[in-house]
Amino acid sequence: MKALTIKEPWASLIINGYKKYEFRSWKVNYRGKILIHAGKTLERDMIERFKKYNLDYKCGYIIGEAILSDCIKVDDKFNNKLLSIDPIVYGKSNHISTFAWKLDNIKKYDKPIKCQGKLGLWNYEVKK
Repeated sequence: MKALTIKEPWASLIINGYKKYEFRSWKVNYRGKILIHAGKTLERDMIERFKKYNLDYKCGYIIGEAILSDCIKVDDKFNNKLLSIDPIVYGKSNHISTFAWKLDNIKKYDKPIKCQGKLGLWNYEVKK
């Protein structure tokens, strides 16, 4: 199963339905189910910004899944669309946002799975 490690608070924003796009500097051709892994790093400077969302951070866990349905080149028009949806979530971040990975059918796991994350889109071996 494909997985993507995302720093907190971004992973929790996705899994709780506040963020439908994950931003990367690289394009992805894969489409389908991905696991959302909350990385071990918490961007502390973003905690206050998202305080109103009352998020519970699970660093170092697979916290849910989604369908990666599209990869969109971010231009000014697309960026303005996102800012009109939610200027707090889609406002300035510390990262390069060249491509927006569209996430659909987002599901939060009741029982997160502790595991080590990796860079890029990686494979998680589902234990039977």
